[in-house]
Amino acid sequence: MMNKIDKNIRVILAVFFAFSFFTFGWLSHSAYKPGNRIEKPSILDEIKKIKILNVVLLNAPSTYYIGTDGAQGFEYDLLYAYAQHLGATLNITTANTIKEAIEFSKLPQIHITSASLAKTKAREKIFNFGPSYFEVQEQVICNRGMLGSGKFPRDTDSLAGLKISIGEGTSYRDTIISLQKEGYDINATFDAESSTEELLAQVASHEIDCTIADSNIYALNQRYFPRIASAFVISEREQLAWVLAEGSSELESDMYSWFNSYNQSGKLAQLKDHYYSYVLFFDYYNNKMFYKRVKSRLPKYKKYFDKYGTQYGIPWSLLAAQSYQESHWNPKAKSFTGVRGLMMLTRRTAKLLGVKNRLSPSQSIKGGTRHLNQMIKNVPKEVQGEDRLKFALAAYNVGMGHIKDAQTLSKRMGLNQNYWNDLKRALPLLSQKRYYQTLKHGYARGSEPVRYVDSIYDYRDILENIDEEDNEVKVIKETKTTKK
Repeated sequence: MMNKIDKNIRVILAVFFAFSFFTFGWLSHSAYKPGNRIEKPSILDEIKKIKILNVVLLNAPSTYYIGTDGAQGFEYDLLYAYAQHLGATLNITTANTIKEAIEFSKLPQIHITSASLAKTKAREKIFNFGPSYFEVQEQVICNRGMLGSGKFPRDTDSLAGLKISIGEGTSYRDTIISLQKEGYDINATFDAESSTEELLAQVASHEIDCTIADSNIYALNQRYFPRIASAFVISEREQLAWVLAEGSSELESDMYSWFNSYNQSGKLAQLKDHYYSYVLFFDYYNNKMFYKRVKSRLPKYKKYFDKYGTQYGIPWSLLAAQSYQESHWNPKAKSFTGVRGLMMLTRRTAKLLGVKNRLSPSQSIKGGTRHLNQMIKNVPKEVQGEDRLKFALAAYNVGMGHIKDAQTLSKRMGLNQNYWNDLKRALPLLSQKRYYQTLKHGYARGSEPVRYVDSIYDYRDILENIDEEDNEVKVIKETKTTKK
C-alpha cells in the first residue's frame, strides 16, 4: 500500500516539475523582446562615441602633406570636413606608398584609408569602397627631353625598349600586367619603395624614361618637375574613392548622404577649384623661366617679402608670387600705363602709400604689401577663409568696385557671391555690354583678374614646394603624427 502511494507521489512530482519548467520557459519566451538584445555598436556609433576618426592618409601632394599653413591636401581637406560632420577629430596614420597605405588599411582600428585609390574591378572584390569623389585617367609620363630624339612614345606599341618603372601595389601595375598578357612588349620594373611622386622625379632627372600616374597627380606635379610630359592616356576613366573598414555599412550610408549634400552645396567643386584650377594654366616655357628666376632673382628680394609679409600677416610666398606675376621680379619693370617696380604701383597709389621711390625694392614691396592688406580689409566680412585673399588679389588687379559688381551679378545668377569659385564665373561677364550696363562700375576686363589670381596661386604653390638649393621639389616632410 505504501509503495503504491510513494509511486503516485513520484509521478505527481515529476508532472509538477515538468509543468514548472514548461511554464518558466513559456513565460521567459513571452517576456523576451528583440529590442532588448545586446548588440555590438556599429563602427559609426563607435566613432561618434569616442569622437575620433582613425584614417590612413598617403603622404603626397594630391592627398596629404604639411605645408606652410599646416596640414593640407585635397583628400585631407575632404576627410577633415567629413570628420567635422561626425563631430570627430582626425587621428592620422601616414603612409609613404600606396602599397603601404593598403597594408595599414587592414589594421583593426582603421576606419578609412585615403590614398588616391582607383575603384577598379579587381580592388572592388577585395575592398569595401565608399562614394567616388574624383574622376581620373592613367597617363604615361615621360622625360620631356625625349621629344626631340624620336623615342617619345605616342601609343602602347612604342613603349617597347623604354626604361619604365611603376609603383608596386598601384592600379598602374595591374594595367601593365594586363597589357603584357595581351602581348605588348613592355619591360617595366615594379618599385615597392618609391611613391608615384618619387618616380616622377626619376623621370624628370631621366633616371628612368617613363612611369604611369593618374591625371590629377600629373597635373599637380608638372609644375614642380618641368621636365616631365604626358605621352598618352593608357586607361579608361576611373573613380577615386576611400576604402572603408569591413562591416561599416552604417558608416558607408552616412558617408553617401554627406557626400551628396556636400556636393550639392558646391563645397566639393570649391575644394577641387582650390587645388586644381591653377594647374590648367601650366605653360612649360614660362614655368622653366620661373624656376631659373627663383634661383637668380628671388634671393635678392626674399628678405623684404619675409619682413613685410610678417608685418602685415600675409604669407611671403604669396607676396613673392604676386610680385612675379606683376614684374617677374624686375625692380625696374614699367608698363605702357606707367605702373612701375616690383609690385607695379601707379604713381597715385604709391603717393597714397607713402612710397617715394617705386624703383626701390624695399619700398615697392612694403607699399604693395600694405596695399594688399588694405584690400583684404575692404573685402566684405561675409567672405571667409582663403577666399578673402583671392577677392583682395582680384581687387588689387581690377579694383574693388568691379569685385562688388561681380558679387551683384553672381547673386542675380543664383550663385554664392561670397565664394571665389562662384565669383570667377561672373567676373568675365563684366566685359559684356548686356551685363556691365546694368552694374554700377560698368565695363571691366573681367577675365584678367581670374587669370591673375590663378597664376599667383600657381606660382605660390611652386614656391612653397621648391628647394632653394637645387631648384627641385622638396622631399615631403615627415609628419609628426603618431602612427597607431
